[in-house]
This record gives sequence, C-alpha cells and structure tokens, in this order.
Amino acid sequence: MSTGTVLIIDDEEKLRTLLARIIRLEGFTVLEAENLKQGSKLLEKGDVDVLLSDVKLPDGNGVDFIKDLKSHYPSLETILLTAYGNIADGVKAMKNGAFDYITKGDDNDKIIPLLARAMEKVQLQKRVRQLEQQVGKRYTFDGILGESPRIVEAIVLAKKVAPSEATVLLLGETGTGKEVFAQAIHQGSKRTGKPFVALNCSAFGKELLESELFGHKAGSFTGATKDKKGLIEEADTGTLFLDEIGEMHVDLQAKLLRVLETNEFIKVGDTRPTKVNVRIIAATNRDLQQEVTEGKFREDLFYRLNVFTIALPSLRERMKDIPLIAAYYLKLFASKSAKRIDSMSKPFLEHLQQHEWKGNIRELKNVIERATILSDGPELTVDDLPAEFRFTTSRPTGPISAFDLASVEKLHIQRVLNHTKGNKTEAARLLNIGLTTLYRKIEEYHISVEA
Repeated sequence: MSTGTVLIIDDEEKLRTLLARIIRLEGFTVLEAENLKQGSKLLEKGDVDVLLSDVKLPDGNGVDFIKDLKSHYPSLETILLTAYGNIADGVKAMKNGAFDYITKGDDNDKIIPLLARAMEKVQLQKRVRQLEQQVGKRYTFDGILGESPRIVEAIVLAKKVAPSEATVLLLGETGTGKEVFAQAIHQGSKRTGKPFVALNCSAFGKELLESELFGHKAGSFTGATKDKKGLIEEADTGTLFLDEIGEMHVDLQAKLLRVLETNEFIKVGDTRPTKVNVRIIAATNRDLQQEVTEGKFREDLFYRLNVFTIALPSLRERMKDIPLIAAYYLKLFASKSAKRIDSMSKPFLEHLQQHEWKGNIRELKNVIERATILSDGPELTVDDLPAEFRFTTSRPTGPISAFDLASVEKLHIQRVLNHTKGNKTEAARLLNIGLTTLYRKIEEYHISVEA
C-alpha cells in the first residue's frame, strides 16, 4: 500500500470528490479544499506531501500560488491541473517549482502514476534530510561526548577558534578523537558545507604522499598517465585535516609551509603554481617541540601550525566519561546487530573504568562492539569482555596461575570462533590479534573450529 498525504485544491466539488476517492483507493491520505485560502490553512496544519491544485480558482491562480510554497514547505511537490492546456502556463508552472502540469480529462490515466513518482521523490528528499541531520550532528560539537573538565575545556577552545580562519593544531594520543574535533571545527566555521578532506600522513611513503597531497601532471613519473588533483586542491574553499603531521617528510614540510604562507603550491612535474583557499587543521601524537629540537620537524612550519593548539585528554584522564561513551556505543552496535541490549552490569563498567585504554576511545569502541556481538542477554556482563579485562585490581588478590589465565583465553577464543562460524579472519579482527597469532593459539589450546 502507498503512504503519504495528498491535498487536492479544486472548486469543482464533483471532480474533487471523485479524484479524492480514486487516490484514497491507492492507500494515500487525502485532504480537500475548494479554494487557495482553505488549502493554505490545511498546509499550515498538516504534513502534506503532494499538492494537486487546479490552476483557475475563485481566489487566485494555482501557478502563482506555488511560487512561494517551496520556501515554506521544501518537501512539498505540486502537480497542477487545468481544464485547458496552455504551454505558457505549463512553462511558468515548472519554473515556479511544479513537479508536473497536466490537463484534466485527457490525462486522468496519468494522475496516479504521476502522483506515485512525486510521492517517491518526497520520501527520498525526507530520507536525505534525515541522514544529513544525523551526519551533521555526528560531526558537530554536540556529537562529542564527555563531561569531564579536560574534555569540556577542549570543546570550549574548539568552539572559539572554529569561526576564525586560524590554523589549528590538535595534540593527543592515538584514538582520542582528533578527527572528530577537526570535523566539528569545520562544521562550526564559515566553511561548513564546503569540502572537508582528511589525510593520514603516516599512511604513505614520501613520494606517494607528495602525489596524494599536491597532485601531479601526466608523465611526471612512471605510471602517471594523466593529470591528478591533490587533496589540497580537492579541499579548496574548505578544510584540509592532516593527521599525524609529525610523520611528514622534511622535504614535504617545506612545500606545506609554502601553502600556509602563500596559498599556493606546485604539483609534481608542474612548473606553474596552483592557487588555493584552504584552512589547515593538523594533528599529532608526537611532541613537535621535541621533534624541532632534534631536527626532525621544521621550526618555521611548527610555528605556522602552532597558531592555536588544543590538547585532547586521553581516556585515562577522563575515566568518569567512560559510562557515557560506552552507553552511546552500546546503543549504536545493538541497533546495528538488531539486539535488545539495554544496559551494562556494574562489574562490567568497573572493569572498563580500571582498564588503561592505551587505544583510548577507539579501543573502547572496539571493546563495546565485540561485547555486543558476543552477548546473549539484555545486559553486557564481564563474561562479554576480552580475557585481559577480567583480571583487575578490584578482583580478589592473590596469584593467578598460568593455567587459569590460559583457560580463560581458550574459552574466549572458542566463543569468538563459534560466533564467526569458524571464520578465522573475522575472529582475529574481533579479538584484535594477528591471524598468525590466532592460528598459533588454536594449535596451542587444541581449539576445535566449526566448518
């Protein structure tokens, strides 16, 4: 059955009633009005998806009426009906934002298919806006979770610098959310809606990073068969986020410095500079000041990047935020896996808060995902945690034998393999260990693997 609401505006009662009956049989909700004044009131009251309106009405012209509708009701689609086909009116109607323009009587068989297409467009537009709102919230400051003083301080600083054009340097350990902050700063700036391009400088060697960042001309090196835009050019008018900037080769640091100083760069194999308007946000888990002292990072580039620095706290420095963050990821992964898991046990949370979290939020996210997959009940418990979480200072003191620890590890690996139905690659990913290590453990513990 179709869904959606249709408003019919027509002063011919018999025709309007007949049309309404036909449309209701297709499963649509139908509202009726005999003039533009009544129609306007119904539009204000209800969530109308498609408007079917006569052109000639007692209190106005339907073609003129729809001109302002899109600004007030962006999702609304309009189909105009007229007793006499008129090309000029048809052209004007389409310019004013009508979905289509048809002649009464001659085109009655077209109304339902046309209405279905208009409704499909409306539903698609609504879905796109919902996704945009979800994505927008995810990448704004509202999407950054935490109430600890250190994270609140970092958010306050980021909000202050966001509207400016200042270069920002984000400092923090791996997994502390540096890219999330960079996205939020971009969304809070005048460049929102423009490109946000992210590059991890540690993911490429010098030559490949140069080509990725600055682009190249055809024939500049073996395999360069055509011109390629670099990420700096792709980010023009927007923001370029350079993660792990401390890993960038010194030669490339000089080229990046030129971008910051002159807003231009030279592609690999080119002789002419390319102009760009881009904001740079950089991030690192290194001590760049120490890197400068040791000659591993350019001092002039450091001062260019260090205009506004924000230090992001590790998860160990904001332990009271763990329940909040864990609850968020539990809701996310429970929804994805279609499981009804509503809570985390007190011992489960205690174990989370006593862990070192060297991988910070990224590590916590992975642990919650794995626990959600393994859980068989409505609550996450200690049994759903990896083996290394189960031996903490809060548990009874005293030596734990190698046999006990091995037994727990064997049991956990067996459960994960059972969950993946013997898929060792997926099991290794969930266990956060190498595939070779998993094969060694299977052999060492004589673990049976389902086919």
